Amino acid sequence: MPVKAGAKQPTLQASPALQVRQVAEDDMTSYLIGDELESMESGEVVLTGDAQVRRIDSVSKGDQIRYDRNTGDVKVRGNGVLMRGGSIVRSPSIDYNMKSEEGELDAMRFWLDGGSSGTAEAGTIYNSDHMKLDDVLYSTCPCPDPAWYIKAPTVDLYIDENRGVARNSVIYFKDVPIFYSPYFSFPLREERKSGFLTPVYGYTSNSGLELALPYYFNLAPNYDATLTPRNYSKRGLQLDGEFRYLGRTYEGQINGSYLNHDKKTREARWMLSTQHRQRLGYGFGFSARYNRVSDDNYFRDLTSIDLGNTNIDSLASSAAFTWSGAKYFNASLSVTQYQTLQDETSNYRRPEYNQLPSLKVRGARYNWGGFDVVSENAVTRFEMPYYSGTLSEFDKYRKLRVAPNGTRMSSLTSISYPMVRPYGYITPKASLHLSQYDTEWSALPSGNAARDNPRSKGRALPLLSLDSGLYFERDTSLFGNNAIQTLEPRMYYLYVPYRDQSMLPIFDTSVASFNFSQAFSENIYSGGWDRIANANQLTLGLTTRWLDADTGEERMMLQVAQRLYFEDQKVFLRNTANNEYPETRRRSDYLFGAGAALTDTLNVRADAQFNPQSRRTNRLSAGFRWQPQRLATLSASYRYERDPRAFDNPNYFRENPTASDNGRERVSVTTQWPLSNKVFALGRVDYSLQEKRSTQTIFGMEYKGECCWAARFVVQRYAVSAQKSNSAVFFQLELSGLGAVGPDPMKMLRERIVGYEPITPTSSETTTFERYE
Repeated sequence: MPVKAGAKQPTLQASPALQVRQVAEDDMTSYLIGDELESMESGEVVLTGDAQVRRIDSVSKGDQIRYDRNTGDVKVRGNGVLMRGGSIVRSPSIDYNMKSEEGELDAMRFWLDGGSSGTAEAGTIYNSDHMKLDDVLYSTCPCPDPAWYIKAPTVDLYIDENRGVARNSVIYFKDVPIFYSPYFSFPLREERKSGFLTPVYGYTSNSGLELALPYYFNLAPNYDATLTPRNYSKRGLQLDGEFRYLGRTYEGQINGSYLNHDKKTREARWMLSTQHRQRLGYGFGFSARYNRVSDDNYFRDLTSIDLGNTNIDSLASSAAFTWSGAKYFNASLSVTQYQTLQDETSNYRRPEYNQLPSLKVRGARYNWGGFDVVSENAVTRFEMPYYSGTLSEFDKYRKLRVAPNGTRMSSLTSISYPMVRPYGYITPKASLHLSQYDTEWSALPSGNAARDNPRSKGRALPLLSLDSGLYFERDTSLFGNNAIQTLEPRMYYLYVPYRDQSMLPIFDTSVASFNFSQAFSENIYSGGWDRIANANQLTLGLTTRWLDADTGEERMMLQVAQRLYFEDQKVFLRNTANNEYPETRRRSDYLFGAGAALTDTLNVRADAQFNPQSRRTNRLSAGFRWQPQRLATLSASYRYERDPRAFDNPNYFRENPTASDNGRERVSVTTQWPLSNKVFALGRVDYSLQEKRSTQTIFGMEYKGECCWAARFVVQRYAVSAQKSNSAVFFQLELSGLGAVGPDPMKMLRERIVGYEPITPTSSETTTFERYE
């Protein structure tokens, strides 16, 4: 209808949300409905034909209802229905008291709040919380013919506790019994509850047959625990535990495992992992983590389906206080200690330095009159763990340090003035790096040349850079579609004067990988900058993109970059070049990158590092991903990296025949593919061409049942060390609403199968108002 000019426009009014309201018994009114109604002097009312007795807390329906207004007794005969609290019960005979909420039912069929349903020969309602059923079939499968169900002579349902208890119960799958329990507790709704979880079983070649039975403790709304006895046929009985807690200002969890006597090693094996985070107020915070295992081979021997654990080679434990209470400043005080896990089938790996402690202060002010000012300052005490081994016949009986302890004070302050425009940018930047080292060289074994280095040594280095880039655009077409092509040239000039740093220790610094990000950075070394390379160089880069004219989505990208050197490199990670880079060179390797979304379902990507002098590729990675539909994906990748010592010297290994080749060349293929609308294949193969062996192989089959169930079979073989592999076989039966029988491979599949999606969609939560009338 038209609205007069100047009149107030009508607006939609917010409707109050549905709520569960508490109403006193005396305030409840009963509403009676029926084709015929007969009222007795005793207060009884007889309703016949589509009869109903309705109150705010319950509804009774049937062909005939006898309702006593004085006592609240309701007797329903013929097609009886009782509705209360989101649950529905159907029975030909219902005797129920609306005041005391007690009742008796025969030949009942029920649908409970939360989605579960079933049948029972008889039922007794004791109160609003407790119902007892006889000769029960129970399931949370919503299908008319459930794929799985629990059959038990008696089942008690405790509504408020979200707990069902079945005695002498049997779980049936496709009418075949698969599990018996004299006492089985299960949840009625998707909420936490104490009780046994579904058992876990599997097989690995290292540990044998695995069987675990977790028990979950719902201790409080904000903390819980899980205790899992786990038996390995080749190892013995292990006890796993997990405790989680959550408070208003803190959270954390504790995980641990203990195997008293390993049948193979004849030793106790254990693992402990904790983490805690807390807000202390006024900008202060605290965090702590502790990770420790009993021995180097713990994860290799006792990992079943979590492949990532077998690749762990060090564990970090730390504690830190943080502060961010000022607008432009933040700080932290931390201690960090490492446990290095050695591989007995490979070479000795030097442990990481412990940081005991480390104090960091950072200040940053951006757009301060157009300037960006950043200052990062740190004081760290580095301690190298002792090495107890056979460095020589003389030293093998005493502990030694393979690197010196020391304290490093460092400060990096930079000032830049970004000038950004729609067509490009230019950013001049000046930095000053100050550092002071106090090194305990005397702790090294006698005969080590570094023992003669000065204990105290300082360094001051300016770093000057100029970063600039331009943006060009033009309208074009790509594969017959309208597109916008960009052209983005970039120049980055860096100047760092030479300082002799050969007498400084190396605490946490390594050579950074040469890539597009590092090519435009201030140092060829990463970590704590114990080495800062001299530089008088210019990096040139060019990127072009094709963007979809309608959506802006990037359809194709090409890029190239190269560094030009105007002076020789004089700073190296060790006292000599050690083949990190050639001492004299004028151009770096070329960096190439390309990526394209050839279609909406097919993406390809390739990156390469090419040496123009030797005309050899030093690094190469390429791959594609094809995902034509949901639950169908195929990807493959190839990665190659030449040993860095041979980047610029093709004859390195000919000149050094005893040197081991540390190059890498690997191929990886992953897939999840539908063989039919119910059967899906999945797999992954990682093959090392350098080692001539498969480092990981996964093969699996998934079956999606017609309703509320799925099955998975997974075979996995993976390298756990330089010479050892482990094989595992898993079978999981997923029963929606009840849980999964067998080990859960979902985390591993999501991490290892590129683009993997679960074949069973996540079910939505039900509410009390699902069957609201």
